[in-house]
Parts: sequence; structure tokens; C-alpha cells
Amino acid sequence: MSIQVISRENGERLTAYIDRFSRANILVVGDIIMDKYVWGQVSRISPEAPVPVVEVRKETMRLGGAANVLNNVASLGGHPFLCGVVGTDRAGREVLEEIRGMGLPVEGIQFADDRPTSVKSRVVAHNQQVVRVDRESRKQISADCTARILGYAGSVLGGIHAIIVADYGKGVISEDMMKGLKALIAGSDIVLAVDPKIGNFDHYRGVGVITPNHHEAGAFCRMEIEDEDSLLKAGTRMLQELAARSVLITQGKDGMTLFEGMGKVTHIPTEARQVFDVSGAGDTVISALCVGLASGMDLRSAARIANFAAGIVVGEFGTSTVTAADLKRTIEERWEGGRN
Repeated sequence: MSIQVISRENGERLTAYIDRFSRANILVVGDIIMDKYVWGQVSRISPEAPVPVVEVRKETMRLGGAANVLNNVASLGGHPFLCGVVGTDRAGREVLEEIRGMGLPVEGIQFADDRPTSVKSRVVAHNQQVVRVDRESRKQISADCTARILGYAGSVLGGIHAIIVADYGKGVISEDMMKGLKALIAGSDIVLAVDPKIGNFDHYRGVGVITPNHHEAGAFCRMEIEDEDSLLKAGTRMLQELAARSVLITQGKDGMTLFEGMGKVTHIPTEARQVFDVSGAGDTVISALCVGLASGMDLRSAARIANFAAGIVVGEFGTSTVTAADLKRTIEERWEGGRN
């Protein structure tokens, strides 16, 4: 298994590609989520039950799920289009307002009156999550809604370089959806990349790249990934059984490992200086990977870019994004720090 390291020469090559990120047009298809944060402090325990009383100081809303992937692609300088579903509720309207405020199209977002907009509400005190409250539906979206999403995808396909499938198990990604996307890109050079959900792996067969974390990869292979040997077995098995062109397994503090055809395996050590919160790191990985590929990078270089991006976001609390300037600065700091 080869290990990729940074040097001035390959660092300069990576940063040169970052300047091309504005050429990347990415279609994001998946489950739209609104992340709500209730920030406060705890000074006492409730007399009603042995639970902390959180005195609220502020509330914030962030785009989550597929909408966070959209946000990441835009932050990196790419041009994203989002397909997904929201409810006919206040949260759904807020999602659209937020995306319109970013100057991005919302025509691919469908309204459904039989389900709420997915909202994850996190109560945070002293930078610690106290509780999370979810409001959502996990049932599969209607056949009509699936058809409308695929219709929009087909209408923008002419200028697209990659499709990101962001599956959070809320009902947008199904066998019919994946079959439809594969049919749309058949015979083209468009990359189909999937951030998977446990239980839906059968839908992903034949995709270009899939980016499970080590827990998801282990669940698919029915084994614990606990050392290099089990990692190699899991990655190789996923590559073969899913007939994927490549598999990128993320491993938290241990970096990520890329599996390609012909037995090529590349391990990329983590670039994180500290791990504060892994929320949304998978969104950042697949966003940076696909923006890199859409900009002309080879797969291993794009994975390296994704690794740098992940190293930045895990140092922040909650879902966050990375800019092209962040990436360039971080890469330059690594080669100047003697990583060769």
C-alpha cells in the first residue's frame, strides 16, 4: 500500500488545480436537511428530572445533508445545482431562502405536502451537545417526485461534470433514483459519486466512486475494520462487489484510503491538526473530491485535496465549509513545514 506525502513540487501542482475550481459544475442529489443549533449555558439541574437546564443565548440555522454538500461545492468555488425534497413548511421555505441568498438555483428542489422538511435541532451548552431532536420522515418519496427530480437532472446535464449522491436515508435516494441517474449519464464522462447510507448499498452498484467511512464500510462487509489487514479486505471487497470504479474509505484520525482497479491502494494520512467535531466532514470530503475531479485532477490528487479539506472542517464545531483560499493556505503551510 503506497502512502502519499506532501512536497513543494506536488503541493504546487495541487494548488494550481485549485485555481480551476470555478470551472466545476456539480449536480447534487439527495436528502436536504436543516441543521438548527440552540446555544446556551448550564448552571443548574432541573428540579423536575435529573437533566441540565439550558439557558438559551442564541439560535442558528445551517444547511445540512445534501444542502451542506451544495454549500461546500459553492464555498470551494464550484457551481452546484441541488435536487431534493422539502416540506411545505417554514423550514422548507427557509432552506430555499438560504440557497437563493447564495445566488444558487432552487428549481431542482421539490415540495412535498406529505412530509416535513428534515430538521435536526441540537442543543449545545459550553461547546458540548446536550441533546438532538429530529423532525423528519424516512419514507421513500413518491414516484412523481422522483420523476420530477430526474427530469430536472436531465435538463441541466449538458453542462455538468459530476453528480454527487448525498444519501442520508430520508427517502430521496432509491433504486429507481439511482437507475435513473445511471441511465442519464450512460456513455458520458460525468462522474457519479456516492456518499452512502448503511442499508442502501445495493442501489450504488456500478458508480464511479463511493466514499464510506470505516463504520459504513465495515457494516457492508459484515466485519470490524480495526487494522490494515481488515481495511484492505474491506476496500477490496467493496470495489469488487459493488463493481465501483473506486472506493475511498475515510478513517477519521487515521486519514483515508483509496482503492482503485488493478489492485491500486493508496493511503493518505490525516492532515487534521485537531479533531473538534466530525459533523459534516463526509459532505466536505465528497464535495472537494468531485470539485477536484471536475477540474481535471486525477483521482489520487482529488482524494488528497479532499483529505486537506476534511482536516480543516473537523477543527470547527458543527457543519462548516472550506474555501479554495483555505485549501491553498493549508497546503502551502504543510510543504513549508517540511512534510516531504
